[in-house]
Amino acid sequence: WSLLPVLDESKLQQVDNLYKEFETPEKANKIVKLKHFEKFQDTTEALAAATALVEGKIGKSLKKVLKKVVAKEAHEQLAISDAKLGGVIKDKLDVSCVHSPAVAELMRCIRSQMESLITGLPPREISAMSLGLAHSLSRYKLKFSPDKVDTMIVQAISLLDDLDKELNNYIMRCREWYGWHFPELGKVITDNLAYCKSVRKIGDRTNVAGSDLSDILPEEIEAEVKLAAEISMGTEVSEQDIGNIRHLCDQVIEITDYRTQLYDYLKNRMMAIAPNLTVLVGELVGARLISHAGSLLNLAKHPASTVQILGAEKALFRALKTRKDTPKYGLIYHASLVGQTTAKNKGKISRMLAAKAALAIRYDALGEDTNAEMGAENRAKLEARLRQLEEKGIRRISGTGKAMAKTDKYQHKSEVRIYDPSGDSTIPSTSKKRKFEEVEDDEAADETATPAVKSKKPKKEPKTEEEEEEAVTAEAEETPKKKKKKKKDKKAEAEAEEPREEEEEQVAAVEVKHEFENDPD
Repeated sequence: WSLLPVLDESKLQQVDNLYKEFETPEKANKIVKLKHFEKFQDTTEALAAATALVEGKIGKSLKKVLKKVVAKEAHEQLAISDAKLGGVIKDKLDVSCVHSPAVAELMRCIRSQMESLITGLPPREISAMSLGLAHSLSRYKLKFSPDKVDTMIVQAISLLDDLDKELNNYIMRCREWYGWHFPELGKVITDNLAYCKSVRKIGDRTNVAGSDLSDILPEEIEAEVKLAAEISMGTEVSEQDIGNIRHLCDQVIEITDYRTQLYDYLKNRMMAIAPNLTVLVGELVGARLISHAGSLLNLAKHPASTVQILGAEKALFRALKTRKDTPKYGLIYHASLVGQTTAKNKGKISRMLAAKAALAIRYDALGEDTNAEMGAENRAKLEARLRQLEEKGIRRISGTGKAMAKTDKYQHKSEVRIYDPSGDSTIPSTSKKRKFEEVEDDEAADETATPAVKSKKPKKEPKTEEEEEEAVTAEAEETPKKKKKKKKDKKAEAEAEEPREEEEEQVAAVEVKHEFENDPD
């Protein structure tokens, strides 16, 4: 610890030109002068003092120096590079502290001339001390930084995904390899772990009859396996092949056990670091969100709209490029709340879940509490909203939002239908030609039967003398036209009557001939 009183405070007012006063050791000694210096015993003590300063606390050694030296000159102000530390010193030691841009510039200038201001320290020793302390302080920050606690979650979920891929490859290889020898076993045993345990215990299929699989398989499946082994169509393999297959089964069983252990570890870490997020979306989805963002703090900086489509960046940019619809969900699609909804409501639930998840992430990353009450409350709200959507809005909230909306009284409106007897007609159907002739005859009869209704003439109003003269002239012009029309009508009637008379004469002649043939006497 070093204490340097300022000799000329007027120089501090010129902040921009203060560095010129520390260009040489002689100029620096005119501004500040060393009053007290105290060494640290070792690097551990120096690290403890440095970490206390970083956290804004007063270490033991600093407290002794302040009581010994500064308390004697309590009327003077103490220049502090950290405002938080100045507040703590003022509360505990009742020493007035000052923090300003001028003080920060003064600290920088003092560090530049540290070797000349503090005597008795060789340059090599100062450089070794600063380098060792910087490394120790960096390791301390990395070890206890709250931002880096979630690195274990990022690595664990990445390893879990890798294990799932490798397990899938190993199990498929085992089924295909042993399937050459005993192909019927793969159809009988569907569970992968049980299949590998059975293969490891059976070995050659001829040993199935004498092996006991009751601790692995149920009785019914065990009986099917023994029956299938008797009529198997597989090829014969050597003992060396069976040994390699058994070794592969051992690897699958060991990796499966390790995956179970890793999942339990991940579940415990997620409940300790992000309990509210875990309650909302689950351990795996929450861990994948943290891993995709890089850290819990980075994820907390994302808005809810980004959390919703996190993991679907490729589809998002493709949709923006082609001007299509953007994706509705990313990694959050695998959450249980989204999975149990219908396809129509998945977009709505994912949007609401992302909004609540964004709040839960910020609460976990920046809050001081470690309980999961907030996540449980939000999950209950989302489940209630989900039920409301699934019921298609049967419960309607009124305008006030407090009372239920009043529904109208139900009235059953029944439709009365009268029997139509026209469909029961038993008249035999006639030919189309006959029907067409009947329709024409009916239409002709209707036209002749409808009497002409005389329309009532409106009463004539008395005409003036000028109107009567115009009417007389109009009638005089129309009379020759009417006479011509009457003459033409009479000619047409005369021509029409002549063929009718000829037809009547022919009909009369036919009737006479008919009577003559029937009665020659």
